[in-house]
Amino acid sequence: MDLCWSLALLLSLISFVLSQTQHRRFEYKYSFKGPYLAQKDNLVPFWTYSGNAIASEESVRITPSLRSQKGQIWTKNPTNFEWWEVDVVFRVTGRGRIGADGLAIWFTDKPGVEGPVFGSSDQWNGLGVFFDSFDNDNKRNNPYVMAMVNDGTKVYDHEHDGLSQQLGGCLRDFRNKPFPVRAKIEYYKNVLTLMIHNGMTNNEKDYEICMRAENVYIPPSGYFGITAATGGLADDHDVLKFLVTSLRSPEEMAVMQANAEEEERFRREFQEYQEKTKKARDEYVAQNPDSIRKEAEEEYETGEQRELRQIFQGQGQIHDLIRNLHAKLDEIIGRQERTLGLVSAVHSGMGGQVAPTGQVPPAQVGALPGDTIRRHEVDSILNNQRDIVATARDIKNFVNDIHQKSNQLLTNSQKPQGSVQPVGYDLHVTLNEMKEGLNIVKRDLGTANQRLTSGPAGGCPPVSCVSTGMFITFMVIQVVLLIGYIVYRDNKDAQAKKFY
Repeated sequence: MDLCWSLALLLSLISFVLSQTQHRRFEYKYSFKGPYLAQKDNLVPFWTYSGNAIASEESVRITPSLRSQKGQIWTKNPTNFEWWEVDVVFRVTGRGRIGADGLAIWFTDKPGVEGPVFGSSDQWNGLGVFFDSFDNDNKRNNPYVMAMVNDGTKVYDHEHDGLSQQLGGCLRDFRNKPFPVRAKIEYYKNVLTLMIHNGMTNNEKDYEICMRAENVYIPPSGYFGITAATGGLADDHDVLKFLVTSLRSPEEMAVMQANAEEEERFRREFQEYQEKTKKARDEYVAQNPDSIRKEAEEEYETGEQRELRQIFQGQGQIHDLIRNLHAKLDEIIGRQERTLGLVSAVHSGMGGQVAPTGQVPPAQVGALPGDTIRRHEVDSILNNQRDIVATARDIKNFVNDIHQKSNQLLTNSQKPQGSVQPVGYDLHVTLNEMKEGLNIVKRDLGTANQRLTSGPAGGCPPVSCVSTGMFITFMVIQVVLLIGYIVYRDNKDAQAKKFY
């Protein structure tokens, strides 16, 4: 009978132990350790640091041993588990016998900002574990390790080192130890346990319990962080490892197992649907091979085909532009030839017989019909001719620039390169310049044509002759005026020299 009771008690004890067994899982997205802790861009994966913190390949220096420094490092994403265990390996080293201010490990509902509580903000919502180096209340009880929970309303008591606000703590010297100091924080089913490795040995399991508190309630999801600060005294605060392990009870594992089974069922259904869809597509391909091949050719385009298409499109645009420029140039040359023909006809008409004053001159071969031409009309024609020549010269220079740019674009597009770049901004800029130039040429030609067609019939002005006596009289008057102007200018120069 006693044996039966003993077996029953043993079985109940075994079932109780099994029911309390934790399922542990390492959470790499909330952890960091060396080597290669910081990447080439000086960032820590899944973490963000600010202030005076410095990340290296082996550790994160939260604050250097300089006065009035503050640094912090926080996880980027909130946790997706309620219970956890944190294993922190760190060093606090300084030259003096007393250091300041200390190091803090946080679990809060949101990342902290730079503030007065060991480098982080006050009135936080969550848990803070403080490694206080400096004795503010002069009770000679530092270095001190303590844990404090805040619901967002409490203000940390700096004058008394927060002793009246703590959950618990212990007096442990963690400065200038031969080996790194370790701290293990476990939060499981609202029970908080803090254990300290004093760094005097190299045994990783040489922990001592510092405090244990029950009925501790903190946010179920939050952010992990480490901060540190220095004051008038300064220490180096280096964190070598920060390892987070999620803890799950057997009940949670059973729920997760059920969710995993349901997820597996959904995955199988999705796989069956994929296979069914693939089978239907294969049947359609077998029945319509030509349409599928045509659709594939139209739908898919390799990188080389895309680059060649872009090259051909760019060259086609350049060739079309050059063709349009040649057409415009031919039109300009034709207009210039017609204008020169009209001017030559006018000159040939002036070189014929001159009728006496008051009489109509006889008809000339090649002469233009109509009235006799006047002096101002001849001057107008000559001015128009000079404008046309200047415009043609500008057009020639502009066309040469266009040819040079076109040849340069063609040369660049035909050069063999490792990766072909599409014709982009430079081509569009050149096209716009060409269009503006053509508009200017068109406007100048329109102005010249309007000048030439300003006669009564829309053509060249009517031809008229000037008598010899009138022409000689005008020439004599012009010579007299020119001589008078020269004499007047010489007198003015002579009078101006007297003042020097």
